[in-house]
Amino acid sequence: MLIHESAEDVAARTDPARAPAYWGAWKAYVDALGASGLVRGGAGLDLPATARLVRGRSGATQVVDGPYPEAREQLGGFFLLEVEEIGTAQEWAARCPAAATGTVELRPTLAMLG
Repeated sequence: MLIHESAEDVAARTDPARAPAYWGAWKAYVDALGASGLVRGGAGLDLPATARLVRGRSGATQVVDGPYPEAREQLGGFFLLEVEEIGTAQEWAARCPAAATGTVELRPTLAMLG
């Protein structure tokens, strides 16, 4: 479960007027998700300004420091869930605070071949 937040929501993390509500919603969600027994891992990610994009092109490494103002949403974190069916993951994604204004992406882990 990849958490994509709007720039406005990411800014709420450090806004004294909005941070208590932002973090309160996330604490309630993380507590409930943790109590479900489905979480196998996860982490929140630091602010987009701390990000770096690294690309290998034509034998050279390109590094671009964040933030990326052209991006409408920022990757804010992830949870690794173990569920029997996708519907369970969808229910938890819908409850995620970021789902109201951003996007919660669900993607299965890749089974490596060979």
